[in-house]
Amino acid sequence: QDVLEAARAATGVRAAGFVENENQRVVLETLGQFRTPEDVARTVVARRDGRSLLLGDVAEVALGPEPKFGDTLVMGQPGVLLTMLSQYGANSMEVTRGVEAALEELRPLIQARGVQLFPRLHRPATFIENSLANLRESLLLGAVLVALVLLVFLYDLRTAFVSLTAIPLSLGAALIVMHQAGATLNTITLGGLAIALGEVVDDAIIDVENILRRLRENEALGRPKRAFRVVLEASLEVRSAVVHATLVVAMVFVPVLTLTGLQGKLFAPLAVAYLLAILASLLVALTVTPALSLLLLQRSAMRSHEFVLLTWAKDAYARVLAQLARSVHLAWLFPFGLAGLALWCLPRLTFEFLPEFREGHFVLQVSAVPGTSLEEMKRIGANLSARFLANPHIATVEQQIGRAELGEDPWGPHRSEFHIELQPLEPEVEAEVGGEIRAVLASIPGIRYEVLTFLGDRISETISGETASVVVSLFGEDLDALDACTREIAATLESVSGAIDVVPSASPAAPSLEIALRPGDLARFGLQPLPVLEAIETAYQGRLAAHTFEGDRVRDVVVVLAPETRREPELVGALRVRNAAGESVALASVADVRASETRAMILHEGGRRRATVTCNVEGRDVGSFVDEARARVSGAVVPPPGAYLAWGGAAQAEREARRELLLNSALALVGILLLLWIAFRNLANLALVTLNLPFALVGGVLAAFLSGGTLSLGSLIGFVTLFGITTRNSIMLLSHYEHLVLADGCEWNLATAVRGARERFAPILMTALVTGLGLLPLALAAGKAGREIEGPMAAVILGGLTTSTLLNLLVLPSLALTFGRFQPRKDDAEG
Repeated sequence: QDVLEAARAATGVRAAGFVENENQRVVLETLGQFRTPEDVARTVVARRDGRSLLLGDVAEVALGPEPKFGDTLVMGQPGVLLTMLSQYGANSMEVTRGVEAALEELRPLIQARGVQLFPRLHRPATFIENSLANLRESLLLGAVLVALVLLVFLYDLRTAFVSLTAIPLSLGAALIVMHQAGATLNTITLGGLAIALGEVVDDAIIDVENILRRLRENEALGRPKRAFRVVLEASLEVRSAVVHATLVVAMVFVPVLTLTGLQGKLFAPLAVAYLLAILASLLVALTVTPALSLLLLQRSAMRSHEFVLLTWAKDAYARVLAQLARSVHLAWLFPFGLAGLALWCLPRLTFEFLPEFREGHFVLQVSAVPGTSLEEMKRIGANLSARFLANPHIATVEQQIGRAELGEDPWGPHRSEFHIELQPLEPEVEAEVGGEIRAVLASIPGIRYEVLTFLGDRISETISGETASVVVSLFGEDLDALDACTREIAATLESVSGAIDVVPSASPAAPSLEIALRPGDLARFGLQPLPVLEAIETAYQGRLAAHTFEGDRVRDVVVVLAPETRREPELVGALRVRNAAGESVALASVADVRASETRAMILHEGGRRRATVTCNVEGRDVGSFVDEARARVSGAVVPPPGAYLAWGGAAQAEREARRELLLNSALALVGILLLLWIAFRNLANLALVTLNLPFALVGGVLAAFLSGGTLSLGSLIGFVTLFGITTRNSIMLLSHYEHLVLADGCEWNLATAVRGARERFAPILMTALVTGLGLLPLALAAGKAGREIEGPMAAVILGGLTTSTLLNLLVLPSLALTFGRFQPRKDDAEG
């Protein structure tokens, strides 16, 4: 207490007032602040018998650091970790480039001082750059494939050019609207544009193909009509079908826009980009495409002819279709066979919330026994870093030990986080490196660990507050019983195939030294509890006594026991405490000092005590893992009285998102049916169009099964998207039948059905091919950075588009011949 009071009196800054006479006021400025340790050491603690006892006589007064709460190893060596965060709403790429430019300016100064700089220990912008590059590659490759299909089918450069103009105009319009709305071009929005790539040209293809066909028919007439009239009538002929088909496609994405939570944040921007591109393509097809056709296609119709192979394909298709129409059972054989195969595959599909992201970076959460010192964690970290760096696929390693109390996540020194940056690798090799990292961690005794990706870490924390993909929470009051139960749950989870990184929150207790004051002895020695507690706090934690100021720098003056004294737990009882009479006694005389244990952490949620078991899943999907784990835990573990279990994490989030998406899709389906009713005003024709839904889903199921058998949230959105995309061709075919019967006066019979299908063969096949080939680069490279979400979605759409196109070309004409109804509407007849 004497030392603490002397330190408080050693330095300070105080106002001194002023003196004033008749004509002047003089301000008093005191300069009694001691700034150096030597000055503070000359402060008097006590004076007896004419002698002064100074602080320097009883204490070491020196500049020193505050006690370390954590530390860092960079590439296995002592270092300083500089972490930078971008402000909310800031552009990550711009912030990254600015930081790197500043570091480059500082590099000569840093290197001149012998400091080695590692600027890319963890750089999320690298994943963004790789993702954007991969998506741009998919867009470019898809556009080239679309252009080739148009050139082959249309067999004319000008005609292909008119159709292709829809791509830059539609995507450009979408980008302009997004920019004006403040949206950024990121992996999600760019993925939406990539998915829309093949579809934005569909409306233009339908319009151009019909215009070109009508122009050719017009040239064959004895008295041709004016080109303007032919183009106008040909555009109006397909306008209604084009508008209704595009609106159906747009309405299908409404459920995606209405998703809430994390899934909404991820997929709503994709849906917005997709919808803007699709609606822009409709506007282009209704305005720009007819105008360009009038300017460019008149000569093409006069001098060009249909591609010979396409004519041969149409004739062959007409013969096959006539045969199928005479044998309806043959027409049904193919779709029912596919449906049976899909029903066999469906129970074998598994589910997950989001696929694993290929970031080229791993985050390792490594914990030792609570109470482990900083030096021991540094020793463990140096060992791990050396073994990691021996792997040629690993570029850099850094370890952050502990986190301060005001940090984003406060940790004790027993816990550390490693960031491992990989060399550029293929997805398969990256997965192998993850296994090699786990093998190294498993060889270190006495540690617990999780191996995560940075995005996986952030997404899991957002979903459940934990870093793992599967979280089992146990709520109750008895902490010891909760700990015992979590250990049982952890043992059960470890027996489930696919479980990795199983970590119960019931960690070993941290060592502690319990100091229990004895009231009787306190009274006998004339001591009060609070001064004794403050003396212990001052000795072992330190008490702030004063501040020194030098320019804009402020230093704390802290009183604490010397470091060498605080290293021995046995010396705590020897600490001297003094009563009001000036008599000092040892702490052990008034308190019981004994070794004990204490809990390193107590979790709460909603005011309830909570224990957790977390784990990740490898080699199988999270959904099936959780189903099996639930069954095993419920059969093997009995929660203590008054306690109950709750499952969370990615699997639970996937279930909730699936339920929400299905509910919203059901509501959207009602709107789509109303729109189709407006288009056809006929229940039979409406039923024929809706046949697309089950047969498109059949193809999507088969594609999902063949591409790995796992459905993510992106795959589910692909199923939702399917109905809108595949409905387009059914609408176009039935609308053309309606035109032949009502406008051209054809009788509805087999010949008309075959003619209408033959005339729609090219646009149906073209639109299916350009949509499919536009998605093909995404589907084939689903495991690469940036395509993890859109790749499975593209695969499902491709599969559904394939079966739906076969249905439209081979089955729908026969069904329309039998069940279709094409007669004038009442309002048309009255008109």
